[in-house]
Amino acid sequence: MKILFVEPPKDYWFVMGEYLPPPYGILQLAAYLESKNQSAEIEVLDCQAENMDWKGLERHMESSAPDVVASSALATCNTYVAVRTLETAKEVNPNVLTIAGGQHFTVMAQESLEIYPEIDVIIRGEGELPLAELAKAFAEKRPFSQVKGISFKHNGEILHNPLPPLITNLNDLPYPGYHFVENVIHKYHFTAMSGPKTRYALIEGSRGCQHRCTFCSQWKHWGGVWRTKSPKRIADEFEYCYEKYGSKFIWLTDDNFGLGERASDLAEEIIQRGFSNDIMWFTQVRCDDVVKYHDLLPRMRKSGLQWTLLGVESPNQSTLQTFKKEIQPEDAKKAVRLLRKNDIFAHAMLIIGERKDSAESIARVREFMNDIDPAFAIFAILTPFPGTEIFEKAKRKGWIEDFNWAHYDMVHAVMPTETLSREQVQEELYNCYRSFFGSWGRRLKGLLSTNEIKRRVFWYMATQGIVEQLRRLF
Repeated sequence: MKILFVEPPKDYWFVMGEYLPPPYGILQLAAYLESKNQSAEIEVLDCQAENMDWKGLERHMESSAPDVVASSALATCNTYVAVRTLETAKEVNPNVLTIAGGQHFTVMAQESLEIYPEIDVIIRGEGELPLAELAKAFAEKRPFSQVKGISFKHNGEILHNPLPPLITNLNDLPYPGYHFVENVIHKYHFTAMSGPKTRYALIEGSRGCQHRCTFCSQWKHWGGVWRTKSPKRIADEFEYCYEKYGSKFIWLTDDNFGLGERASDLAEEIIQRGFSNDIMWFTQVRCDDVVKYHDLLPRMRKSGLQWTLLGVESPNQSTLQTFKKEIQPEDAKKAVRLLRKNDIFAHAMLIIGERKDSAESIARVREFMNDIDPAFAIFAILTPFPGTEIFEKAKRKGWIEDFNWAHYDMVHAVMPTETLSREQVQEELYNCYRSFFGSWGRRLKGLLSTNEIKRRVFWYMATQGIVEQLRRLF
């Protein structure tokens, strides 16, 4: 049995400039399937890294003749390219088994199977156990009725099997299957963060989150619990990617890394292995955690943590309460200051377009960012991703005006606020970027910064015309 995992041809998210990440989700699934099914012939095709267009993908499917095709669909905005991948597979071979999965298809399983005839099976939630059992049932020509965690069509009906238990110990998972893309691994990079030639790897340190932010689909997707790998296991993966593949920029993909004893132990593990001076790693952290555990920051920096993404979200306390964020605006100010003091690049994320947002409240966002002055900022439009509390409320109240999933990328406004139209929300996003990156004082300070990362980012962003690309959206 031949199984083909596909990272489809698609556009990169231009707000962060040009980059090419490894397709971590399907690499993890492929590695797990390989560990459970020795007889399966597994291939991972990364169309991005291979510079392969849709016609090239079709030719590849014709020549490789897979029995099963599974498409990567990391985010809602990739829904249509995932579907097109499976449509291409069916055009080449109508009898091929096509599989979709991920957060969007998990939540929208019924609708997706009704609308897209190209999809045979949707794996809901955590994918490893259902995929291994599905592949086994397919190879043995058994019915899918006993495969937990899948939705599928049977005799004209759409069936949803119950979910299996979550994986208890993430340390038991195999390392992500970078060996499946070894021929293109040198191409993975993140230009703005580490330059175009520094090899780039993703590592998962946990699944889920302890918090319940209303705009986030992650915690629900992972069963509403937070499960972690041990610091030793995470450091083992760091070392594996560094030693075997020369990866010197590592993104720890945890939705909330969570500073504290576990972070301290991870830093110690990395430092003891002797390569911390030769890598840079990046992760997402909460502002209040930075403040609470600020004594850890020097150790984290020594371990190679040079870049953090802070979920600032808003300077308006009422908005933070609506998001169930459980932080104070003052936490963001303190966090940026503490990270700067420890030479860690502070990258702030903010959200505009909450239902109560107005031109005045968004102006306060701009003022707040100019006040706390993080090294870098990303402004996003509140997007009601399926599976989130905000989606359910917005859909129920009729706020959503655009159901084109390709626009669910946090830079297209798909719903208005009480006082702003979608077009006005879109323009406010442009104004936020223009305010932050259009400041000649900030530009000059960035271009001449003594912090190497900040200097590189500002020189790079100066050549990309990000603000102008945002302007073209409306």
